[in-house]
Amino acid sequence: MAGPTTAQRGSAHRENRSSSGPPPPPARGRFRLPGRRTLALLLVAAALVGGGGTWLLYGSSWLRVEKVRVRGTEVLRPGQVREVAAVPMDSPLVSVDTDAMEKRLRARLPRIDSVHVERSWPNTISLNVTERQPELVLEKAGKFIEMDAEGVRFATVTKAPKGIPRLEMEAERSPSLRRFGEERLRRAAVEVATSLPPKVRAQTRVLRVRSYDAISLELSGGRSVRWGSPERGEAKATALLALMKAEREAEHFDVSVPGAPAAAGS
Repeated sequence: MAGPTTAQRGSAHRENRSSSGPPPPPARGRFRLPGRRTLALLLVAAALVGGGGTWLLYGSSWLRVEKVRVRGTEVLRPGQVREVAAVPMDSPLVSVDTDAMEKRLRARLPRIDSVHVERSWPNTISLNVTERQPELVLEKAGKFIEMDAEGVRFATVTKAPKGIPRLEMEAERSPSLRRFGEERLRRAAVEVATSLPPKVRAQTRVLRVRSYDAISLELSGGRSVRWGSPERGEAKATALLALMKAEREAEHFDVSVPGAPAAAGS
């Protein structure tokens, strides 16, 4: 008896495959909660790591203050800054109160405009200082009071800093003194000083305030500038530079109205 043909065998194979259905999906592993013993070991390990970190920060001799670095000083002495900062040497670096140190430095050293205290791991405190820069000096009783761009009087020195104009206040009888007050008039003077082009500022010896609207400059060589009020400072500076270039022999300049500047020979 003849056996099944090739076609019959293929048909039977297909029937068997279709009847068996699709292959079952691969078995997936089930998430299991750790047993009590495993969980306890994990908690103990975490506690040990945490305790070790605390000891490293507070108890180890590796992370303690050994150095104090001062940066940015020009007039102030680094030792002066260190003394006021009073950094607790040999204390844990992490425990240093940097905010309190910054407040103390600004309060006791008014020359400091800003200061940033930072931890430099593993053992250094860095004091990064920015000093105030004088824009004017006010002479009083043979000494000189330095004023910065915000009108802050931050230091008294026995010798006037080189290249800084001297402020002369002559507004005692001016209505501006009653209206604005002396402090506001000083700020007006500073506004003018910071408006001056570098070329003019280098030649300015005296900045005189008679009233809010009557501010003038004395330049080297006996020259003078009528500036007027501190308003429109940029326009006045531009007009003055153009006027000084066009009228090289002039001795008196008026830019109180910058749209109509004037110059005179004597």
